[in-house]
Amino acid sequence: MLRTDELDYDLPDDLIARHPAHPRDAARLLVVSRSDPALLHDRHVRDLPDYLRPGDALVLNTTRVLPARFRGERIDSRGKVDGLYIAPAGPTTPERPGPAHWAVLLKGRRIKPGVLVRLFERDGTTPSGLALRIIDRHHGQHTPGADTGDHDPDSGGWIAALEPEAGFPPDLASADAPTILARIGLTPLPPYIRQARKRQGEGDADPAADDADRGEYQTVFADPARAASVAAPTAGLHFTPDLLARLESKGIRRAEVILHVGLGTFKPVETEYVEQHPMHAEWCEVPALTRRTLAQTRAAGGRIVAVGTTTARTLESFGAAVFDDAPATAPLSHHTRLLITPGYRWQVVDILMTNFHLPRTTLMAMVAARLGDDGPHRLRTIYAHAVRQRYRFYSYGDAMLVLP
Repeated sequence: MLRTDELDYDLPDDLIARHPAHPRDAARLLVVSRSDPALLHDRHVRDLPDYLRPGDALVLNTTRVLPARFRGERIDSRGKVDGLYIAPAGPTTPERPGPAHWAVLLKGRRIKPGVLVRLFERDGTTPSGLALRIIDRHHGQHTPGADTGDHDPDSGGWIAALEPEAGFPPDLASADAPTILARIGLTPLPPYIRQARKRQGEGDADPAADDADRGEYQTVFADPARAASVAAPTAGLHFTPDLLARLESKGIRRAEVILHVGLGTFKPVETEYVEQHPMHAEWCEVPALTRRTLAQTRAAGGRIVAVGTTTARTLESFGAAVFDDAPATAPLSHHTRLLITPGYRWQVVDILMTNFHLPRTTLMAMVAARLGDDGPHRLRTIYAHAVRQRYRFYSYGDAMLVLP
């Protein structure tokens, strides 16, 4: 059992990255090894090809981040409301007519069923012509393709019906959520980035700044058809087309998985032991082509490189089934609640590339598990080195590479 306080550490505020490195692969890369505690190389992400071999397979999460934040006001009181789209919660179908339903988190005064929230355009002041009618509390029902996580009764989770305001075209609310959010939504940057910017006097979510974040908080390989995440798979943010081309030219194969990132990924562990944590669920998929690629890689002695904890969680959720190519003609998909802690027996991942994570989270527990039997202690030592060397932390921050 892993005590949660073993995943705690102190971080100066100025090491929270407010913006990404430019170019992306100029971010720093701390290289460590599962089998060699003495290995500690301070490099850059652009140096990644130096540590991989021809025949290795680089696995990327191609989910796309929705501009899921939105702003509005209560129509009755004009009170300010900030919101976050989580997932569809009852789309309109021929069998179920009526307005589309969204699962949302709302921050505002006295939100309750029956309240109507006017949605603004991205500037936060211009009415969009759309409104959300609050229906009931949301308790984390799973929706295929995107997971809502679990919310306690006071979490702000709601089911709401999307409908046009009076005086606007009645079909305004008929578009799907990605289309509507592309027009009115803002980049769902984690709160710690927005707070760090505010401390430095930077504005919050004006359209010009959000235009930059829409591109930067998205991997260069995100699939437009896979738009369902409310947070980025952040290790993937470091890749550039040039870096991907250099890896390919070295003979490193590329494979893709999908895990739609939900809010639960940031949830701190509040139990005494990590294993007592009620793990959130996220929808994931390993496509058939990826199954064949990874089976061939393993058979030929190549190593499987998971870019990010979301990729690692996806691959390990299916375990040995990933390599079952007899025949691997169909994707593997499900909602995973896999919690990886020290002592876990890895079945698929050989190398893990990941960012520096929030303390007391399941993401840190996974990285500790990748570092071997003394993982928690080694992780604290590695993080202490990163702090001393002034690495940049969290979603827009630097990365580490855990070799075998």
